[in-house]
Amino acid sequence: MRQHHRTLRLLGSLLLVAMGVSVTGATPAAGASPTPLDRVIPAPASVAPGGSPYRITRGTHIRVDDSRETRGIGEYLARILRPSTGYRLPVTAHGTGGIRLHLAQGPFGAEGYRLDSGREGVTITAAEPAGLFHGVQTLRQLLPAAVEKSSVQPGPWLVAGGTVSDTPRYGWRGAMLDVSRHFFTVDQVKRYIDQLALYKINKLHLHLSDDQGWRIAVDSWPRLATYGGSTEVGGGPGGFYTKADYREIVRYAASRYLEVVPEIDMPGHTNAALASYADLNCDGVAPPLYTGTEVGFSSLCVGKEVTYDFVEDVIRELAALTPGRYLHIGGDEAHSTSHEDYVTFMERVQPLVAKYGKTVVGWHQLTGASPSRGALAQYWGLDGTSAEEKAQVVKAAQNGTGLILSPADRVYLDMKYTKETPLGLSWAGYVEVRRSYDWDPGAYLPGVPGGAVRGVEAPMWSETLENSGHVEFMAFPRLPGVAELGWSSAASHDWERYKGRLAAQAERWDALGIEWYRSPQVPWGSGGR
Repeated sequence: MRQHHRTLRLLGSLLLVAMGVSVTGATPAAGASPTPLDRVIPAPASVAPGGSPYRITRGTHIRVDDSRETRGIGEYLARILRPSTGYRLPVTAHGTGGIRLHLAQGPFGAEGYRLDSGREGVTITAAEPAGLFHGVQTLRQLLPAAVEKSSVQPGPWLVAGGTVSDTPRYGWRGAMLDVSRHFFTVDQVKRYIDQLALYKINKLHLHLSDDQGWRIAVDSWPRLATYGGSTEVGGGPGGFYTKADYREIVRYAASRYLEVVPEIDMPGHTNAALASYADLNCDGVAPPLYTGTEVGFSSLCVGKEVTYDFVEDVIRELAALTPGRYLHIGGDEAHSTSHEDYVTFMERVQPLVAKYGKTVVGWHQLTGASPSRGALAQYWGLDGTSAEEKAQVVKAAQNGTGLILSPADRVYLDMKYTKETPLGLSWAGYVEVRRSYDWDPGAYLPGVPGGAVRGVEAPMWSETLENSGHVEFMAFPRLPGVAELGWSSAASHDWERYKGRLAAQAERWDALGIEWYRSPQVPWGSGGR
């Protein structure tokens, strides 16, 4: 299918040349009009259209402040624009006009920005580099989708006139990628990072260990990776990240203003570790490696001191590799661990996270123990989760535990869209595009103080997903909606308006080579394949 589209694009380019239309962008398409300022995802906080559009031309420069961060964002923007426009677009700290990226004090917060567009140029202003980067994502969406292509396109490259002022609703706008059930290479993770960045996602949660595979090198326990990482669901070869690999993922994510949150799931979901070291088992016998998809059968031995030596070594080495603030310790589906042992385990392990300078994140079962001061609990229950379990989470939030909302029957991106979906699972139900979008994180769990909700996260479990195309098919078109729930105000959430903006994204996904699901709930029109 993708080759078919490439062929059509090539034939289209040849036809343009035959008609005398330059593919360098010198001759604008008749009747071309810019994308309205309010058509982007996530919806901006405020939009004031007006004035003439700005047109990127052969003479356009990208003007940046004389700082390393701003220049880096300018070069990033230039790398996006150069292939499709065919223009040089030099990045410079001198001159006026063109596209300007500028750091200045203002009501922007850590991630907000203002975009001003008019005949003379486009200026993106922010207080912090992250805000400039998010403003660049808005600029990308205001340009024609063809700007994402890797070959010269006809243009014109118009940016609507007016002002966008924007700040996020929540500071945590995350996506989780499970690299344990199926392993994803560094390049595959980078590809997903780029897709997340387009929609202003700022956290990449990597699920690095589970029953089916251990995916990060630990020098003090080397068999975790070399043996525990040697398989995956279905019995494939698995794989693991060397420390250099992991550092490269962290570096690349940081260049897109995403913070990596590593997860080592425990005390359950630990068969890969138990198979690697017999001493971690209460009976001293290592189980075989596991390639199935059942959950809840494994547990670290809570009563053995070697368990805590192991946990501290892993946390110490992983914390040293991770510049971000958080370390996720899992804690879900520990069905083979008694409640008493679970509480004991969490009381021993949470201080170790703090010892190495990180803040605890755990799945919401952590609230059944005593979450440490400042800890975050990630809620993955359903609309139909028991009132008792919800009350436990609400009480923890009222006592100061922050919440990340990931309700499985709303934003688990591995859930099937419908019963016909060829990938994914359905234990939480079917999750079509509207269902994933049409809810309010701030009101989802009654009784939770508003300030306790830190944001949203869209997990992608990989029991059935083996490559980037699979990940993309399940993420798109749901991921942009989750990003909007995290960024945009509750008042802006309106399915009827949103689905039109979402439909307009299809052409951009095609230009980027993203696989996506053509939901019948969205009026894709002729632009979507």
